[in-house]
Amino acid sequence: MSRTTLLGLVVALVAGLAGVLTGLWLQEDPNATGAGAPGEGPAALHGRPRPPFELGASDGRRVSADDFDGQVLLVNFWATWCAPCRAEMPMLDEIQQSHAGRGLAVVGIALDDVARAREFAERLGIGYTILVGAGDVMATSLAFGNRDGLLPYTVLVDREGTVRWTHLGELERDELMAELEPLL
Repeated sequence: MSRTTLLGLVVALVAGLAGVLTGLWLQEDPNATGAGAPGEGPAALHGRPRPPFELGASDGRRVSADDFDGQVLLVNFWATWCAPCRAEMPMLDEIQQSHAGRGLAVVGIALDDVARAREFAERLGIGYTILVGAGDVMATSLAFGNRDGLLPYTVLVDREGTVRWTHLGELERDELMAELEPLL
């Protein structure tokens, strides 16, 4: 096994453990994230305010949810080791580019190593904001309704900061556009 593969497995294992521990902690205090009662899934977040977050970007900046106030926000949780995540990223980048003038912001939140996520996004030519972390990303994903910590996971937030749609699994362009267009 190569050193890179081994490191990726270690990062995934640590992140998964952090997610489980965070999930247990949040189930004790469901109001900590505003995500709802224990056991509620992604749909429970629909119609509720966007959960707050502040995460590190792949370029070293700190980015907060408030930085996207007034925009339609598409949040996509992903990882370099997730094949469906990698497959949908070029489509998300194209949608970001074609709809940025209409107020769309796409944010990819990677459960990964910063250098690996940055290199991967650069290799694909991804122009949207990439945030990266481990335990903090798992906690953010959980706050956004991803109780099982599965990837990819996508959340669509309207200009007023209200969660309008959630999707677990690889995105289909037509389904995403049907949800996105009314918000733009």
